[in-house]
Amino acid sequence: MCRLMSRLLKALPLTLALAVLTIVTASCGSSNAPAQVRFVHAIQDAPALDIDVTGPNTASTPEFTHVSFLDVQPAQPGYTSVPSGSDTIAGVLTGTTTPVFTDTVGWGAGANYTVVATKTAANDSNVALLSIPDSIPTPPSGDVEFRVIHASPSGPSSVDVYIELNPNTGPGLPIAIQGLTYKQVSKYLTFTFNPNNATPPPGFKVYVTAPGNAAQIYITEFLSPSTAGAVRTLVLTDAPTGNAMNSTYLELSDLN
Repeated sequence: MCRLMSRLLKALPLTLALAVLTIVTASCGSSNAPAQVRFVHAIQDAPALDIDVTGPNTASTPEFTHVSFLDVQPAQPGYTSVPSGSDTIAGVLTGTTTPVFTDTVGWGAGANYTVVATKTAANDSNVALLSIPDSIPTPPSGDVEFRVIHASPSGPSSVDVYIELNPNTGPGLPIAIQGLTYKQVSKYLTFTFNPNNATPPPGFKVYVTAPGNAAQIYITEFLSPSTAGAVRTLVLTDAPTGNAMNSTYLELSDLN
């Protein structure tokens, strides 16, 4: 397509050709831009993994190595460049060629993604690979933003999430995220940042409860972004021992 356009440009007047060339160059160049990915290991009963992303004309070299359960790579904040377009992503036991999962993904050029490997059900051999676009917002001045990913197959099929200023005496209305189901990701939510609302620690308190039942609490955790303008993703996972939701979440740094 780009070669065809180059030939057509020769037939156009110089001024018009230059204008079209600018558009064509941007279009053709962007198709080769890599995607940006971070990988979360949330398969409770799987050992450390090497993660290999193979795109067109790409050597087969693991992009992420020795990723343990509840680990995220690269170190946060950060992403790793991978080929954009249609890719195969494979997880193998670290240092071997023993496969744990293989899946296909489609990633846009220049786009950011959070990829979470989890199970389809507790004690199931099938891996669910969540490829989540990270359209990271810029919070309004003085605010912070959070979203939540439900990646706990051993936990409840859906949960309510409360995010409240600290200190507080427990979950209270309004519910920040209601009925978040397994393998679902919430939208980003905006909260006013106040570094002096509690000491210690400043910030927020997160409660994850049974849907419609604030008394049945699965997670009680402090969330303390250090500055206004911060954006965070919270990943709900299985506990290391399995058979239940972890009592804490995995926090990813999206911005600041």
